[in-house]
Amino acid sequence: MRIFLTGATGFIGSAIVPELISAGHHVIGMTRSDAGARTLEQAGVEVHRGTLEEPESLRRGAEKADAVIHTAFDHDFSRFVENCQKDGRVIQALGEGLIGSNRPLVITSGTGMGNSELGALATENVCNTAHPNPRVASELAGNALLERGVNVSVVRLPQVHNTLKQGLISPLLAIARDKGVCGYVGTGRNRFPAGHLLDVALLYRLAIERAEAGARYHAVDEEGIETRAIAEALGRGLNLPVVSIAPEKAAEHFGWMAIFAGLDFPASSAVTRQVLGWTPTGPGLIADLDAMDYANAA
Repeated sequence: MRIFLTGATGFIGSAIVPELISAGHHVIGMTRSDAGARTLEQAGVEVHRGTLEEPESLRRGAEKADAVIHTAFDHDFSRFVENCQKDGRVIQALGEGLIGSNRPLVITSGTGMGNSELGALATENVCNTAHPNPRVASELAGNALLERGVNVSVVRLPQVHNTLKQGLISPLLAIARDKGVCGYVGTGRNRFPAGHLLDVALLYRLAIERAEAGARYHAVDEEGIETRAIAEALGRGLNLPVVSIAPEKAAEHFGWMAIFAGLDFPASSAVTRQVLGWTPTGPGLIADLDAMDYANAA
């Protein structure tokens, strides 16, 4: 298939590219820069110029493809609500380029959308449109396209990791350096789900090849890792003390990360594994944190 991939030069997209190419697909990668274009060309990817701020540029990319995978997202968390709303508009534009066909679109969301309530195990059969996480805008946009006959499915992400980046844990590392301690909220028993980057890339390929309208997949290897264990791993790597931060002090210590630092959002991938035959094989999150080069970590 000719697959249009947004976020093709990003952390996740750059791992999806070789996964798709090795399976015989032709990749059309979106980029906004000359440097990104050179990177994609060197990887054997057809370049498509576009930006999230110009949804029409993404629609044009979708129109010339057999399938679309959308992983691009603006990760400026100081404008998180606005960026989630922007993602909804981008998804709508991508869908506009596919209306009237059965060409599949795989969009990206977070595993929290599968929580029936905060702290409950997130599952693929739940779509909590009342979830307080603004990222719900992505799934609402996908649902609207489904109602218009577009073949949309969703990959929900946990903390995606390798030895370079680890989702929301990378900002925790920066905060720890700044504060001189590795903190967790309260008892640190709240949990983050996780999945290795290469396993996640494989899941996107399996999802686009299956092309099942309305399907939801969880890219989860580990259902829930306690934040205290995460802080302890960062403490080992940074050689910093590990401390509990009182919930009422979380905003002061973590800044914008306080929105997430104390949340308990475990997630299952049982349905995903059964339906797609997906079996994660990558290292676990703590193993990657322990193997990271902290002297050069972002």
